[in-house]
Amino acid sequence: MFTLHEAFKEYVESMHGSFERLIGMVPVTIATVPKDAPSECIYLFSEGSLHLYVGRTRHLRQRLRQHSIPAAQHNQAVFAFRLAREKTGRMTAAYSIEGSRVALSSDSQFGPAFVEAKKRIREMQVRYVEERDPRRGPQDPLQRFQYALSFSGKCASRRSLSSHQ
Repeated sequence: MFTLHEAFKEYVESMHGSFERLIGMVPVTIATVPKDAPSECIYLFSEGSLHLYVGRTRHLRQRLRQHSIPAAQHNQAVFAFRLAREKTGRMTAAYSIEGSRVALSSDSQFGPAFVEAKKRIREMQVRYVEERDPRRGPQDPLQRFQYALSFSGKCASRRSLSSHQ
């Protein structure tokens, strides 16, 4: 039988609240993301009730822009690239120069589909919820130490660690 590590299980269960906040958020567009929006987020692109793409970023406004500006390259606008693949029927990745992402981007059929996909993304609804990446952990050295200890089940309080310095 398969058993989850208790710390991982708790983390997964804690994500439900974030999911509810994400889905419950009143959607905006890339152009109307508030200036005070959090940077570290999980974000969701939707068209009506159809949820199309979810991503994680440490720089929300920059990342959304990368998905949608006309000059964005295949490695920046990955969602648009996928939409263009679907539209042109070129779903299979190629590991040769002829079928590479760079070659597809300049293809007479694929190139315009890629441009159109970035435009489509600019019009999509966006939802986001602040979510710091737990794998990065805290930046403060004392917090990093506590964070590391928490996974071994031996987390001490800040006060008790501070008294040992």
